[in-house]
Amino acid sequence: MPLSNIKVIAFDADDTLWVNETLFRKAEEEFCDLLEDHMSKEEANTLLFDVEMKNLPLYGYGIKPFTLSLIEAAITISNGNTTVDLIQKLIEKGKQMLQEPIELIDGIDSTLEQLSKQYRLVMATKGDLLDQERKLIKSGLEKYFHHIEIVSDKTEKQYSKLVKHLDITEKEFLMVGNSLKSDILPVLNIGAHAFHIPFHTTWAHEMINEEIDHPNFRSFTKASELLEVL
Repeated sequence: MPLSNIKVIAFDADDTLWVNETLFRKAEEEFCDLLEDHMSKEEANTLLFDVEMKNLPLYGYGIKPFTLSLIEAAITISNGNTTVDLIQKLIEKGKQMLQEPIELIDGIDSTLEQLSKQYRLVMATKGDLLDQERKLIKSGLEKYFHHIEIVSDKTEKQYSKLVKHLDITEKEFLMVGNSLKSDILPVLNIGAHAFHIPFHTTWAHEMINEEIDHPNFRSFTKASELLEVL
């Protein structure tokens, strides 16, 4: 399908526009250090991930759900003997993450500036509404986007709904993101275009073990490379 058909380019937010996953990895390491007297770091990290997966349908994605999972995992690991001091430290860790400065992905600002002159740009991301809106404003990138879409999860249904809302066809839609599972496969499955820009750290939940061979798929190493084909 020719790229000349594209009218709208949607960008994922976390780890596509700005750095995000490294904050969670650092928090997980600190959590395991705090609980080291009760359980090995490897076992604690595994248990925390299991708690997150169990809570995902209830809480969704983002720092606040992550903080709740930290507290629940700490209670489980300590066999119910979690101190108030430890719970307070975990709450403060969540607040700290919410207030971290925004670190833009290299080259994304100039790339969006150039693309916005020719295409309608959309930010399409999942997670907590308040947190994602806050990060977008702090990033200084809001001016490039025609539309902001923040959803509880990224599915084929959600992407189809977005395409319809934008009053375009699937062949006129391109999604750019770092997650093959959330940003690429669902988009290809509805007949649209999807460009992958990997981030050096990927949450285990977003990993897939398959090669993608699709005419509407391309992979890049950095955002500025988009300008070479669009």
